[in-house]
Amino acid sequence: MKMKRVYQGLTIALGMFLVIFVAAHRQIAQAQGTPAAAPAPAGGQGNRPPGPPPHPVDPNAKPGTPGVFTDFKGEAPGHVHHITADDLPDPYATKSSAVFSRPVPRGDMWPQAPTGFKVELYAENLKGDDGKPIAPRTIITAPNGDFFIAAQNQGEVIAVHTGPDGKMQSMSVFASKLSLPFGLAFYPAGPDPKYLYVGDTDKILRFPYAKGDLKATADPETVVDNLPAGPNHFSRGVAFSLDGKRMFISVGSHTNVTDIDTDTSEFHRADILVADPNTLNQDGKAVAVFASGIRNGSGLRVNPTTGELWTSVNERDELGDNIPPDYITSVKEGGFYGWPWYYTGGHPDPRFPGKHPELQSKVLVPDVLMEPHNASLNIAFYEAKQFPKEYKGDLFGAEHGSWNRSVRTGYEVVLVPMKNGQATGGYQDFLTGFVTPDGNCWGRPVGVTVANDGSLMVTDDGSNSIWKVSYAKK
Repeated sequence: MKMKRVYQGLTIALGMFLVIFVAAHRQIAQAQGTPAAAPAPAGGQGNRPPGPPPHPVDPNAKPGTPGVFTDFKGEAPGHVHHITADDLPDPYATKSSAVFSRPVPRGDMWPQAPTGFKVELYAENLKGDDGKPIAPRTIITAPNGDFFIAAQNQGEVIAVHTGPDGKMQSMSVFASKLSLPFGLAFYPAGPDPKYLYVGDTDKILRFPYAKGDLKATADPETVVDNLPAGPNHFSRGVAFSLDGKRMFISVGSHTNVTDIDTDTSEFHRADILVADPNTLNQDGKAVAVFASGIRNGSGLRVNPTTGELWTSVNERDELGDNIPPDYITSVKEGGFYGWPWYYTGGHPDPRFPGKHPELQSKVLVPDVLMEPHNASLNIAFYEAKQFPKEYKGDLFGAEHGSWNRSVRTGYEVVLVPMKNGQATGGYQDFLTGFVTPDGNCWGRPVGVTVANDGSLMVTDDGSNSIWKVSYAKK
């Protein structure tokens, strides 16, 4: 009888351990780039071990430039930030932290925009036909004004039609039974595209599209197959060159960092690939690499002014609070951006001492350095006329929010000012307020697109909402 009680006790203890482990795994999987409103698919967006590995703070590490780095309390509409490669601290100047993001109810909180702008709730508490929450991710605007949204956790692409009151009138499932759709782009460019391209986690698909379609009229065709798939960094961005001859595909790394000389799981990962948008059934293992060393550049757009490809990138974790910065940058063909050996130019990752010194001078410094661990996701260029004229040509970026930092940062939409199509180096807070005063997040921006009326639309997978930002003309 005594032994039986011992076995029962062990069984109960084991069961409690498994429950705690699964709960912790789900919390970790939902960090950084993963949809926040539902348990993430296996592995989640971003390589997330069960908390960062212990590493002692280096007492000899150089701290970063005072006052350059901030947290959510230092984010407010119009605030300007300018981080340079010279501002970075040494690795391990602080410990590696884990502050995860389980969104709380919004209550009476409301996003804040610069003076003169109005923020409206276009749609909230999105749910599918089955009643389950829909976490909206990437959003793009169709020529007729409809919005197409990647519902990544649901494996669906959603089409949304706007009613006379300027809010969502109807929502339809355009495509379903996908794996993890993220990137969306109409092709060819112009008022009458023929296809909607979808970046699924292991392939690029295209659906026939005609203006006004809210449901796909045929099964998809496979444009590129056999892309490296999850379990980590599973979002595939997609964009087209201005002449329509090239298709860009972002593929994030499989790991946080690893020795890619020996780890074959990183083949064609941490890269932006390039393929022919009009050739079907291309082998993802055979397409060309456009640029490399980009850890996780899920957001892709082509600058309509210059034709340059731009991306927003989640940099590596577990080196400390303020290192390395995430970034938004133009992408040079053949360019190397450092991962895994270097970051932010020629800063060596201490986990690979002495590896590839011949590459150090070749690492490109990104155009715009963001707060470290911001989880920078989708981007959009503003070419409309509703906002004041100084916004024309600027870039908006959705910052999903940090996990690998002791202070919460990100959880906002930023503005990257441009001059003649080139970034000026800094960025501004544009849409903030997604974190409560006591430090809990309630919203997590993911996607940005410009509506036909010139408003900025923002998806938020923390509250399963879509926000509309417009300029209140005098």
